[in-house]
Formats: sequence, structure tokens, C-alpha cells
Amino acid sequence: MKAKTLSRFLMSAALLPLLLLLQACPSEVEPQDDEEKAKIAADADYKAKVFLRDNYMAVYYWWRDDVKDRNASLKPYEYDMYDYFDAMLYKDDRWSWMCDKEYYISDETGVISGTWGISLGQAVEYYRDYGLRVRYIYPGSPFEKYGVTRGAVLTHINGQNVEDRTDSPFTNEKLKIYQNNFFTSPQTFTFRLADGRDTTFTASMLTQLQTHTNLITRIFQPEEFPGLTAPVGYFHFLAFKANFLGDIAESMTYFHDNGIRNLIVDLRYNGGGDSRASDTLMTYLAPRSAVGKPYVIRKHNSYLASLDDSFKDDNNTYSIGSNAKGLDLDRIYFITGPGTASASEMVMNGLKPYLGEKLQMVGDTTYGKPNGMYVLMYPGSNNDYEAYNKGDFAKLKWVFLPIAFFNQNSKGESIPWNGFVPDNYRPDDLYHDFGVEESDINACLTHLVSGTWPALPSRTRSASTKAGDKPRYRIDTEEDRPGYGKDVVQKRVF
Repeated sequence: MKAKTLSRFLMSAALLPLLLLLQACPSEVEPQDDEEKAKIAADADYKAKVFLRDNYMAVYYWWRDDVKDRNASLKPYEYDMYDYFDAMLYKDDRWSWMCDKEYYISDETGVISGTWGISLGQAVEYYRDYGLRVRYIYPGSPFEKYGVTRGAVLTHINGQNVEDRTDSPFTNEKLKIYQNNFFTSPQTFTFRLADGRDTTFTASMLTQLQTHTNLITRIFQPEEFPGLTAPVGYFHFLAFKANFLGDIAESMTYFHDNGIRNLIVDLRYNGGGDSRASDTLMTYLAPRSAVGKPYVIRKHNSYLASLDDSFKDDNNTYSIGSNAKGLDLDRIYFITGPGTASASEMVMNGLKPYLGEKLQMVGDTTYGKPNGMYVLMYPGSNNDYEAYNKGDFAKLKWVFLPIAFFNQNSKGESIPWNGFVPDNYRPDDLYHDFGVEESDINACLTHLVSGTWPALPSRTRSASTKAGDKPRYRIDTEEDRPGYGKDVVQKRVF
């Protein structure tokens, strides 16, 4: 699958001898005739495709035994790079993906190029509301200075109406207006803000926006919520990135130093990422009694394990580290949704054996990604990886992320393929900013105070619920796109 949204990965590889690489790979089949030779010569990525097939898919891929014969019969020159990668995947594989050099480097730095710095969504599943609402906004977004916050509704683009109303629903025509105009810069927008006011402004996309993974770190005080007797931490975490371990440390240290014993971790839009970030977060969230105990076991295909003992189960059990700033929580609530994937699910699954009823999931069913991958690069010689490990990506062209392992917790429990069903279902409340009135946060605080869950919110949020028989349409969000949900591990490659 081609990368179409921000990825969550990092790689730093220790290398095995080249001899093992050569032993693991079949030799390239010689072309049979002049016509085939000409097609190969015309394919600029032919060598990369063969390298991908023989050195990566035939070695690391979890389903290698199911696809190796079919993949050997494919003619690489009949596909472009992305289509060839997709053609080699197992039929049930909805997770493996690839990207080019530019995409990879952009994500490594956390710098988004050409962006409005917001995420839009629609409250469709529960509220049947197809209005274009802001899910979250990055600090520094060009919309920020105009008062646009979570819950604001986009009503017009370039003077053209894109509202979802009873008398004028979000039809295919409005979807096309959005698709054809939203990503054009400069552009004129009208938003209906949280206080009901409309604001119209012209803005330009940012050439670059430096993002951080800790979107919100705050403490709810007792005076903010009836019945609350102690402060409660709230951590809205967007991504597991190894380059931003400081974001985790900053937020968790703040909670530790303020004596937080009850914490809400909002992962509803967190698609996962690098295991070094999940390892770090676990040291803060796990109870002290769990330090030194396993939280994830990674299982690889038998062929890969036969080549190198480091890929056997006994050598892929990862334990919880100690941390002087560990919170040792009395209660932890995870806010979840369809965007909660991979490393996010792995952290919750890893904590469950040690926290029991102290851990509660609130929100919607998670994405369902029980597996992970290594970052496999091309060119991929030992010398190339030595350069990549030093941050030199001058020769890098392609990055491949085929599924290479499945995760289990210390009890042998896997993440469900269809995702975790939360303890308390709540629809994503796109009508309130992230505070005590927001439905998921409110439910966590209510349960903490009373031990019971509040009633579900009213469905009568949108006038569009009686839009008649006219079909309405959804926009793509980050979790709808290929490559969403990454769990990438720092590991040697060969």
C-alpha cells in the first residue's frame, strides 16, 4: 500500500554479516529473450523490486510461506513499485505498506510540509451528522488565530456551501467542492465556531509545521467537576515516535511532580508507531510491581527464526523498565476509537495483566492491529544501513514495511483482529473541545467519582438527521487511508 498519511516509524538497525544475507536469498532468474531483457532494462526500479522480493518478502514477511511461490512467478517489470509491493501481499494483509524517501524523512523530523495543521471528521456513526467538524488542531495552525478549535464546523470553502443541513445535506456535489478546494492555498474558509459565531478568513498553508506527539497535557482540578476529590491528569497522545521521547517524559514528569494518581490517556487518534516510544510510556504507566516483567512477546515466521536466534520467541520478550518518575496509578482510563491502533493497542494489552480493573477503556472499538513490522530500506547493503543508522539518507530510495511479527502480552493474549471493544461505548464527541464537557472525558470522570457510567449523549445534535433519502458522503480521515496503524521495532536486519 502506498503511504498517503503521516507515518509512525523509525529504524536504527544493527547489521548481520552479508554472508547470511546471501545465504537467505535466491538468485535472480535470467531473462529468457530479448523482449524481456528490454522490459527489464526499461524498468528503473527492477533491481529494487527483485531485492524486495528476495531479501525482504522471502525472509521477514509473516506470510512468506503462503505467498513465496506466487511472488516468484510475478514479473516485476509489469508493475510500478507500489503495485508490485501490493501484488506480493497475502490476501488478508491490510497492514503492510511502503513509502518513498521524502515521505520517510518528513515523518522522522515530525515536520509536516504543506498543511493546514488540522484534522477534520464527521460524527456519522452515532449522530448521523455529516458536517465537517474539527477533530483537533495543532498549535501553530494558520486557523488557530481565527478561533478555530475542536468542534468548529466548516460551512463554506471559497464561498461555496459544504454544510450538512436538513434542507441541504452533504451530497456528492459538496464532497467534490471539499476535495477540489480544501487543499488549495491560499483559500477562503467560513467556520461556525463553538460559540455559534461564523468567522470567514483567507489563509495560506504552512510550508512547514513542527508537530509534537503530546497534543494536550493538563490536570483537571476538583473544582472543575462535581464530586472529584483529587486532581486527574489528562494526556492526549497522538503518535509513538522515537524522535519525540522527550514529549512523553515532559508530560509524565509533570503528572508525577503534581502527585497524579488517576490518569486519562486519550489515544482515540493515535495510530501507533515506534516500540521505543511504547517502551518508554510503559515505564511511566505500569505499576511498580510490574517492573521487570514482560509486556509484549513478538512472534516471527519460522524461517526467519531459523536464520537467526534473535528472532526466536525467547529472544523477543520485552519487559517493563523501571522509572523514578513512574506514576504507580490507582486508576487509568484509555479513550479509544477506530483511530486507536498498533502500539496504542499494544500498550493497553501489555498493561491489562498488571492493572486488571484499574484499567478501563472508554470510547469506540479500536482499529485492530495485532502485528508489527521492521523498517526495511533500499538500497539495503550493509554499508547502506551503516549510513542510515548515522542519519545519512542520501542514497535511500524506498522504505518497505511488510508485517513481520505478531504481538502477545504476558498471558499470551493477542490484540483482537477486529479491535478492542471498550468497557464503556461512547461516540466521539465532535461537539465539544477536550474538557470536562466532552463526552468521553466526562464519562471517565463520572466513573471515577461514582463507579457508574453516564447515559449516552442525545443523538439530536444535527439538523441533518432528517435529510430524507438524499445520499450523504464521508470524507477520508487519517485512519481510513492505507498504511494506518504502525508498530515498528528497533531490530537488526540482514
